[in-house]
Amino acid sequence: MLGVNHSTVFRRLGTLEASLGTRLFERARSGYAPTPTGEEMVRLADRMAEDILAVERRITGQDLRPSGELRVTTNDTLLVHLLTPIFASFHAAYPEIRLEVLVSNQSLSLTKRDADIAIRASDRPGDTLVGRRIATIGWGVYGRPDLLTQAPFDAANLRAHPWVGLSENFAQVGAMKWLRERAGDDRIVYRVNTVLGLAEAAAAGIGLAVLPCFIGAATPGLVRLVAPDAAMVASLWLVTHPDLRATARVRAFMDHVGRELMRHRSAIEGKEEALPPESELREARSSPARGTGAWDLAQEADDGIPPVDAD
Repeated sequence: MLGVNHSTVFRRLGTLEASLGTRLFERARSGYAPTPTGEEMVRLADRMAEDILAVERRITGQDLRPSGELRVTTNDTLLVHLLTPIFASFHAAYPEIRLEVLVSNQSLSLTKRDADIAIRASDRPGDTLVGRRIATIGWGVYGRPDLLTQAPFDAANLRAHPWVGLSENFAQVGAMKWLRERAGDDRIVYRVNTVLGLAEAAAAGIGLAVLPCFIGAATPGLVRLVAPDAAMVASLWLVTHPDLRATARVRAFMDHVGRELMRHRSAIEGKEEALPPESELREARSSPARGTGAWDLAQEADDGIPPVDAD
């Protein structure tokens, strides 16, 4: 983390203690523990680091030309199925901006400059951030029709089918709560810690899945069995730190990507996709060897979707 070895750290610590005339750390059985003076030094250092970051953000925010490096954080699900073509169009429009995309399912800190902009699926994107809510992300039930050969799908009896779900660290996701309440944990036969892995498991026939509609619609072999439920939705946010909002490259990105995402709002919210007719499901159940490509229901986003007010 510090980029130096232990002996260098101890030597520099000894020099600092000698110059201050007091000990900052005491050796204990479990390692080194700060003395009261050391704890005060740590608190002062933290405040200094925060002040330096604040100055850096304010200086960065004074840029007037859309150029330089821009760090954007998002998750793999949004990147693979939604954002990469939008980032390509942004690069074509602003070739002097160098884009670095940080893919993580954890929320990186914009306050600490881990990233400049975040595109997040969350109901709480951060109280200190500014930006806009692009859309609500619709989730629906998806599965392979040939899985329904033995037990026809009944939305009132979800326990009749095996399910694939997200791992326990996603337990608070609305869609996973919805699934546990209606099917039960014991019917989830396979868990994975990414939504992309969840879609792949459903396409492989391990079980039915609750997926974001723009993922389910784009996954060959899957059909939507239950339309989006209000209990499953999450919000899609485009946010930055207040100190960076006036930066030319941040403003250019927020405007361009926000506009392009709005063009896909209907697909994100799951409004474009129709449930398959029961006759098609019966045909699929009677022909389980049918090629999965015939069930790809992906549709183009409607370019005429009106924008929503920024939150």
